[in-house]
Amino acid sequence: MTEHIKIEKNDGILSLTMARPDKKNALTNAMYGVLADALEAAETDTSVRVVLIRGEGDMFTAGNDVGEFAAMATGAFQGERHVSRFVQVLAKSSRPLVAAVQGRAVGIGTTMLLHCDLVMLAENALLSTPFVSLALVPEAASSLLMPLRIGYARAYEMFALGEAVDARSALAWGLANRVVPLDRLDAEAKTLALRLAKQPAGAISITKRLMRNPEVLLAQVMAESRQFAERLTTAEAREAFAAFAERRPPDFLKLAS
Repeated sequence: MTEHIKIEKNDGILSLTMARPDKKNALTNAMYGVLADALEAAETDTSVRVVLIRGEGDMFTAGNDVGEFAAMATGAFQGERHVSRFVQVLAKSSRPLVAAVQGRAVGIGTTMLLHCDLVMLAENALLSTPFVSLALVPEAASSLLMPLRIGYARAYEMFALGEAVDARSALAWGLANRVVPLDRLDAEAKTLALRLAKQPAGAISITKRLMRNPEVLLAQVMAESRQFAERLTTAEAREAFAAFAERRPPDFLKLAS
């Protein structure tokens, strides 16, 4: 368990809050483990009709904890990578997933939204997927889901250049359902989650299953995971993480010589 994930259950809603605001809610292996456990338990808990995912503080999440990723790149990290379980249970979830996003949603902070059924953005939300900038590749089946959602051209630009997409653009592109003022985000997300919780659970679950094929998503997740793991051990990744730690731009051109 970790104190950095807050879990509450009320009115049929399981609320999962990333609560590491001093580190911009960057996700650690332990945090992924708690999230995965909670989502897995929800699948057999009839009192859970909806899952609400949110972040504490001024941003949703800065994505993966780069320090842990740097350790993986050098081989210093040992043990199970719980991010894999988290991504897989997201892809398989039969419960409606609602996200409330404020500030930045980086990397998996954005790709997890592709698995959510209703996404509520605050007006200050910024979505980005800077995997290539870290010498990595997309994950969470986003290499499949993102082009399907917003088209190849926009998806490629998000992945290859890593530029952030603001809330209004994300809404227009189909990455979100609604954009609301920041001070109304939690209340509006809770209202939507309550509306879903009152719907017939069986019909909701089957509708989701008809719209999303978990087998296809899991196959893409596994293909991405293999490439991701390989990329972590490359000279490009070592340069990217070293540059991050040294607060300088990475120089990938020197690796080509």
